[in-house]
Amino acid sequence: MTDHRRQIHPAPPGLTSADALPARPRAVVVGAGIAGLAAATGLAERGIQVDIVEREHYLGGRVGGWTEQHDGAHWPMNRGFHAFFRQYYNLRALLRRIDPQLSMLTAVDDYPLIDGAGRRDSFRGLPRTPPWNAIAFALRSPTFRLRNLARLNARAAAPLAAVSVPEIYRRLDHLDAETFLKAINFPDAARHLAFEVFSRSFFADPGQLSAAELATMFHIYFLGSSEGLIFDVANANFDTALWAPLQRYLSEQGAGFRPGTKVTSVGRRQENRFRVYTDSGEYLDADAVVLATDVSGLQQIVAASPELGDDVWRARIRRLRTAPPFVVQRLWLDRPVASQRPAFLGTAGHEPLDNISVLERYEREAARWSQQHRGSVVELHSYAVQSTVSDNKMLRQLHAIYPETVSAQVVWRKVLSRSDCPLFAPGTHAHRPGVTTPHPGLVLAGDGIRIDLPVALMERAATTGWSAANQLLTQWGLAGHPLCTVPNRGRSTLLGRLATGERRWS
Repeated sequence: MTDHRRQIHPAPPGLTSADALPARPRAVVVGAGIAGLAAATGLAERGIQVDIVEREHYLGGRVGGWTEQHDGAHWPMNRGFHAFFRQYYNLRALLRRIDPQLSMLTAVDDYPLIDGAGRRDSFRGLPRTPPWNAIAFALRSPTFRLRNLARLNARAAAPLAAVSVPEIYRRLDHLDAETFLKAINFPDAARHLAFEVFSRSFFADPGQLSAAELATMFHIYFLGSSEGLIFDVANANFDTALWAPLQRYLSEQGAGFRPGTKVTSVGRRQENRFRVYTDSGEYLDADAVVLATDVSGLQQIVAASPELGDDVWRARIRRLRTAPPFVVQRLWLDRPVASQRPAFLGTAGHEPLDNISVLERYEREAARWSQQHRGSVVELHSYAVQSTVSDNKMLRQLHAIYPETVSAQVVWRKVLSRSDCPLFAPGTHAHRPGVTTPHPGLVLAGDGIRIDLPVALMERAATTGWSAANQLLTQWGLAGHPLCTVPNRGRSTLLGRLATGERRWS
């Protein structure tokens, strides 16, 4: 919260507690990922009776953590690296419910990038004030030279300096990110090393990603915020560091949890009343429902619930798409990687490898195992997988980048392959469903749900969750919760004028 130009969106006014209402409303939150937990927190803190239904046996959704059993031992596991950036204000507001100091997060001072030619970029030591952060990054990059700056197409690049949401989608959503970057005349090597990191954060190749999403990401992390590109990570497995404490907090607020339970459909009993059916054969009656599932889960529920929505809204749900699969391979090695290896390394030109994480650098469970066994816990990521990825091919790339791992033996290996992240393809923003629905008591939340604020990834999930809660609280005359974002407009007049070709400075 160091950016004095961050934008505060005030809480909707109303009563402070449902105790003042004639009857206490009941809400069912479907999905216990970040979006669902934010929505449940927003409702429970105002005295709403909340039931949280989650198909997995753990909380956190795609940021969940659990324990695997192997060879008589318990092995902490999750789906891999997640960066908690300082401009994730609404996600951090959720986590501050369990620790105002956010001591469950540890700062990571760099996220270096390396390409197939060995060229290396770094975010360490960059100025935090836009546009000097982006300029410094570009000019010190081995893939970008002053002559490249002179060759940039300033007019084509103008949207990057003037991002606002939703206007940026009207300007750029018809383009894919790769076409947009080529139009800017951005150097090929720099494009692959730097910008592909952003597109692959969405688990998509640049040719499949909306240019508007890329521009919004560039605004959030570079030109719209002075929080900087250095981020925090959870210092223990996600279940221990984040979600078990939040579950205790919500239980104290009166919320109930139903893990390992899948919602199959939602029916309407009468005006503004719902019945939520589960795969156990039971149902829950509610005054409101928050659908905070992934894309596939949302589509399955809506398809099985003919009473929900109108034809236009249901068509929008059907048109949602998921990104290509990704693979996470976690290796427990019998000897350590070199001490100078960073906690995270982004890679380009090392297909199919996109990221290497050394978990003992930041995660308590991995550090404990590393000390006990004098080894390392290493994680390999492959995003936007178009065909079957060979585990051994990923391992060979690790050996090439970190040669000291060649002689290491794999004590245990766990491989996850998933395809459940939303795809932000060109031309889809206008048809993407938002938080509100045709029914006042039914709302949506999740990182694939449209909200016209400059947020992305985990922060979009948290922001839509809080917004879903606010929509319902307003209907009951209860006070909502404030939201906070980076400024919703490019903040550099100088860069904006340069980009649009204006020569007069003031």
